[in-house]
Amino acid sequence: MVANGALLELDDIHTYYGESYVLQGVSLKAQEGSVVALLGRNGMGKTTTIRSIVGFTPPRRGDIRLRGRTISGLQPFQIVGLGVGLIPQGRRIFPSLSVEENLRVAMRASKGARSWTLERVYDRFPILKERARNRGTSLSGGEQQMLAISRALLTNAELLLLDEPSEGLAPLVVRNIAEIMEELKTEGLSMLLVEQNIALATRLADYVYVISDGRIIWEGDTAAFLANRYVQEQHIGVAAEQEVGRETDPA
Repeated sequence: MVANGALLELDDIHTYYGESYVLQGVSLKAQEGSVVALLGRNGMGKTTTIRSIVGFTPPRRGDIRLRGRTISGLQPFQIVGLGVGLIPQGRRIFPSLSVEENLRVAMRASKGARSWTLERVYDRFPILKERARNRGTSLSGGEQQMLAISRALLTNAELLLLDEPSEGLAPLVVRNIAEIMEELKTEGLSMLLVEQNIALATRLADYVYVISDGRIIWEGDTAAFLANRYVQEQHIGVAAEQEVGRETDPA
C-alpha cells in the first residue's frame, strides 16, 4: 500500500488535442478503496482526463502516478497491465465478436480470492451467458453496458475508470448499473467515475472533483458537494436531488 493511501495521482497535467489546449493543470487523487467522481458540464475535460490516465491522449506536461509509479508516457496496454481497467464512453464493444469473445479478449489472470473469471461474470450477469454466442451488436444498450463492465472486470484491475456508464440507458437499467457499482465498491474496488447523472455519482462517490474549462475549480467530500448549490448550478447545471434512474416528467 502506498504510504499516503493514494492509488492514483494526477499532478498538474496539461493535455492537448493538436493545438487545442484542453487540460490546463489538472491535479487530483483517488485514495485506495474509494470512489472519486469527476463532474462538470459537457466539453469541460472529463473524458480527456480519462484518456490522459489510460494513455490514449498522453499529457504534454505533468505527471500521472499509479501507486507512486509514473505511468504517463506508457502505452495503453502497459497501463492496463499495471492494473487500470476502463469502461469507455459509448461502451466500445467489438461488434464483429461474440459476447464471449468480447470477454475472453480482456481476461487477465489474478490470484486474488475475489478475482473475476468468466464463470463469475456469468454468475453476476446471467443474461450474458444466455447471449454468449450472439454478436455484441445484437444486445440492447443495457446489455452492451453490462458487457463493457464485465470486460473491464475481467482485467482484474485495481482501479476502474468509468466514463459515463449510465449514458443513454433506460432508468431501470441505470438502477441496475448503480447496484452493480455499489457491489464493486463494497468489495473495495477503487473507481474514478465520470458521470452526467449527478444522483448516481453522488450515491457512489466518497469524494468529488468539479472540472470547468480544463481546470479543477472545486473539490470536497460528497456531503460538501451536496450542500453547495452554487457549484451544482453554476458549474454542472443541475441539482443533485433526482433519484437514480427515475423518469423525469415531460414538460
